[in-house]
Amino acid sequence: MQHLEAINETSYLSVPNAGTYRKIMRYFYREYEKMHFQLYKEDVYTLLKEENEFADYTMNQLEMDLEALVKWKNLTPLQDPGRVYTIADYKNKQYRYTMSEYAVEIERLTVRLENIFMESGNLSTNFFVRLEKSLEEAEIMQGAGLKEVNEWWSLLQEDFKRLNQNYQDYLRDFYSGKTEHLMKSVEFVLHKDKFIKYLTDFVQELQHHSKRIEQILMRQMPVIEGVVLEKVIESERDIPHAFLESHGNLEPNIRENVMGKWDSLKRWFIDTQGKDCESRKVLKITNDVIRSIIQNAALIVQLQNWGISRKDDYRKFLEMFLKCENMEEAHCLSAHVFGIQNIQHFKTNCLREEEGINNSIYEESPVEFYIKPHSRNYREKKDKRGFSDKSLEKMMQREAYLQSVKRQKEIVMRYVKDNKIVFSEIEEPISEMTKNMFLQWITMANMNSQKQGQTEFGQEYRLIQKEGTCVLKCEDGDLTMPAYIVEFK
Repeated sequence: MQHLEAINETSYLSVPNAGTYRKIMRYFYREYEKMHFQLYKEDVYTLLKEENEFADYTMNQLEMDLEALVKWKNLTPLQDPGRVYTIADYKNKQYRYTMSEYAVEIERLTVRLENIFMESGNLSTNFFVRLEKSLEEAEIMQGAGLKEVNEWWSLLQEDFKRLNQNYQDYLRDFYSGKTEHLMKSVEFVLHKDKFIKYLTDFVQELQHHSKRIEQILMRQMPVIEGVVLEKVIESERDIPHAFLESHGNLEPNIRENVMGKWDSLKRWFIDTQGKDCESRKVLKITNDVIRSIIQNAALIVQLQNWGISRKDDYRKFLEMFLKCENMEEAHCLSAHVFGIQNIQHFKTNCLREEEGINNSIYEESPVEFYIKPHSRNYREKKDKRGFSDKSLEKMMQREAYLQSVKRQKEIVMRYVKDNKIVFSEIEEPISEMTKNMFLQWITMANMNSQKQGQTEFGQEYRLIQKEGTCVLKCEDGDLTMPAYIVEFK
């Protein structure tokens, strides 16, 4: 927490005459980008006079403004003895002006702030693939040179930085006031499917890649933290910096910077100290955005339908149907009013006069059915005849269920040897119910980073994955799966 004093170089952004100062500094910045590092006051004056608002601007005013910018350390004056032709010129001290390093960065920041709403973030998943590739190369970096290690580290951090920044920029728009108002407009309903598909695809890719990157990090962590990070620190220290050498030993600052970046990368994909990682938070935020889009679209459609009464239309249609002379004419009117019909099949318990499957519904005799009102105030009359005692049936069902659970437990426990279930050692075919229970245990353990879970019978276990695969013989076919081992506590 050092160097927190006031920054004089930003004074020209907020003073009363800020418009003129900013115009001068913007000209200097544009020429700086064209590699014109030094300008005379006559050059600046010529550029300013091209603007209509500086028609009455004088050279004396420019000199005073340049002196103020020099005072705030935005400009550095360099005396030019080569332009001195008279004693008066020598006394007036002809200067060339160049921008300071602070001024360049400040102007670059103002340009970015002016165009910040034109830059759009995205939810590209290419950075996940590149991060996976870079992390897989960690073992190669153990024997690589310092320059190659530094390039690997820079590429890894650049991809992680752009991934983090892009998703924040994209999702930030959904929480701004303008976007929230747009999402509640009728025009947004036309584009909601496109947004939902884009966000859903990102969620699926994030779920897939985040799990793989977590596994790679867990596998490569000893190598990276034990060897590679030290080489990264050494490579950073090996780069000479002209202005930083005077500050003495830079290793503590470099080490703090490298370790901080590595911890940020780990926390993005791995849970720490009971806190969810950043990838899980991104999934939750994205799902909330999808839910908000769907809710707003449904609300807009509902608001559009409010206040519309079709009572008169239905009355007119009924009168037209009553005037139909035959069934064919009624069919034509129905097709005109309702369009193509979706066929629905209804099954009733009433007796039919004929059992022919080819008979049309219009050939059947009408049947009356009692329909309950859809009003909130409707209450069905209570039957005061009492109810039958079904305690015996409940007890029998409960006993049958407990017996079924007991049998299933006995079947599963037969495969436990030395408090372990080694799936590669199971040779006899297992039942479909047993297979589903094993798969449920594996899925439950894979859902957390500790690879632990608890069975239906209250037993705690840990899932271990060995190299290679195994074939689990089942009654409904052979299942090829990783060589898992379930170890009970």
